[in-house]
Amino acid sequence: MADERLFIVTYDIADQRRWRRVFRTLNGYGEWLQLSVFQCRLTSRRRAELETKLRELIKAGDDHVLLIDVGPAGGITVAVASIGKTFAVIERHATVI
Repeated sequence: MADERLFIVTYDIADQRRWRRVFRTLNGYGEWLQLSVFQCRLTSRRRAELETKLRELIKAGDDHVLLIDVGPAGGITVAVASIGKTFAVIERHATVI
């Protein structure tokens, strides 16, 4: 979409239960890059929706979420430089039991 912006979202959540809820919420808005780091392409409406959901999930005095606006998402291919362990895009597959 033409009006999408690229955001890097990072979070530090004190409670494991809240952390899982934040993770599941962000998973619906973007791509998981690394523990507590997501890449999200969001319209202004989706950003506002995400922020509202995150505010409802976190405990303001204990948790911290950063939304870093990288700029317009159109035509951007994110290049990730990795120091230390090799960066690999995480591929997730459903497992039916």
